Amino acid sequence: MGGRTSDNASALAEPSGSGPRRLENNTVVLANNTVVLALALVALCTLFLPNIATADEPALPPGLAEEEATPALPEGLGDETTPSLPEGLGDDTGPALPPGLAEESAAATDTAEPEKQPKLRPPDWLHGFWEVRGGLRTQDDPAQPRDAILGETRLQLKTEKTWNDIVLEGTADFIGDGVLEEGDFDLRRLRLTWRPLDNLDIRLGRQVLTWGTGDMLFINDLFPKDWQSFFIGRDVEYLKAPSDAVKVGWFNDIANLELVYTPQFEHDRFISGERISYWNPLFRNFAGRDSQVHYNAPSTWFEDDEWALRVYRNIGSYQLALYGYSGYWKSPGGQKLVRPARGLMQATFPKLNVYGASLRGMVGKGIANIEIGYYDSRQDPGGDNLFVNNSEFRVLVGYEREIAKEFTAAVQYYLEHMMDYDAYGNGLLARYMATRDKDRHVFTLRLTKLLMNQNLTLSLFTYYSPSDGDAYLRPHAKYKVNDHWTVEAGGNVFMGESDASFFGQFRNNTNVYAGMRYAF
Repeated sequence: MGGRTSDNASALAEPSGSGPRRLENNTVVLANNTVVLALALVALCTLFLPNIATADEPALPPGLAEEEATPALPEGLGDETTPSLPEGLGDDTGPALPPGLAEESAAATDTAEPEKQPKLRPPDWLHGFWEVRGGLRTQDDPAQPRDAILGETRLQLKTEKTWNDIVLEGTADFIGDGVLEEGDFDLRRLRLTWRPLDNLDIRLGRQVLTWGTGDMLFINDLFPKDWQSFFIGRDVEYLKAPSDAVKVGWFNDIANLELVYTPQFEHDRFISGERISYWNPLFRNFAGRDSQVHYNAPSTWFEDDEWALRVYRNIGSYQLALYGYSGYWKSPGGQKLVRPARGLMQATFPKLNVYGASLRGMVGKGIANIEIGYYDSRQDPGGDNLFVNNSEFRVLVGYEREIAKEFTAAVQYYLEHMMDYDAYGNGLLARYMATRDKDRHVFTLRLTKLLMNQNLTLSLFTYYSPSDGDAYLRPHAKYKVNDHWTVEAGGNVFMGESDASFFGQFRNNTNVYAGMRYAF
């Protein structure tokens, strides 16, 4: 959670009505829902029906197979004619049963044990899950039209194909969204991996990328995040959003190198008001569904691109890494005036370079980590541009260890230091709009307990910022019913008295959620 939404993504948006446009959208919504349901039905038929049609029949005992020749009859019995049977025994029906026995014979046939049917299961090359999730706000939010913050069904299909040194992987999600009343498709992975040499990997295509040492805090991980999914109760795997990129990994005895090139800028799925309301500092109110962030993201292929580099090696029981990034602020880091007469601002993504390092390894009975990064805001070198994020220095220190049997605890300290704070606060307009402190401090605590042969996981992740005076709690319980079924429940609790603080601005979005998943 390395970035800020309060003055970046909070973006100064113009309130806009939705009455006339909502009627027009209903037809599109219904059409989208129909398409998604049809796709899901086709996918399910593809999964299960082929297996029934192609189920193998059990082999017959030796000598009974149709293709085997029948044994020769003894001499004299091999002629084409056979002796006639006594009258009444040669017809197809056979002799009639006495009255009353025909019904008993039919009943005995009906109660015979039915033949075992083949189980419905997808082919071996296809895996995934189907799940249903729902979540509700625990209080009214004037900026959102519904109490429901999450209500969706999701079908994920994944497969993998290997040819010698080449591997093709695909993962796709089909979603029916009841809150937005629409269908959606999320291609999570379509990646080709090629290993031309034993120490060289090349991965091309859509993929989820990550690195760094933080736990739900990010400094040098400048790959896109989905903050909306994180705050409404989707599985934590959806915090990481996919990128269309090329990743090259070179491994040797001196140091390992990973280079990622993204030809088109991939921004975060940030808080825009669509599902979660936020504080708008320009209009001094909360913005939501009817006043979403207006933004303009760089999108020209091979021009608005990103580069990320990691060089790392192990030194004893420690791993040392150096990082570099060239691209843009991942969530809106600036604004520009697009309609002066109406005061309409548009959120922007200024250019950004990041240089950092990390160290991780054993300390005592636990694992410690430290990570640093310098955020060079290239379009605000002097720090005096109120509409572009200031340059920052960020630090993260963490420690994790088991404190009892199957009970672990982890703590972190995180700092954002604004490099040119005096320039940021100068001027009347700055004093009116400035909402940030020079230093923002955040502490996190994670507690995890495993129970019932590790089938039940109870966890609590807490953020607390003494500088902002706000907090964010993530209680969660997950139970593995069997190899296929999993159920879970949790919450997203936001606290803070200030409307402009990072977590405090989301307090009307506090929610509880539950979900059920079938994996195959």
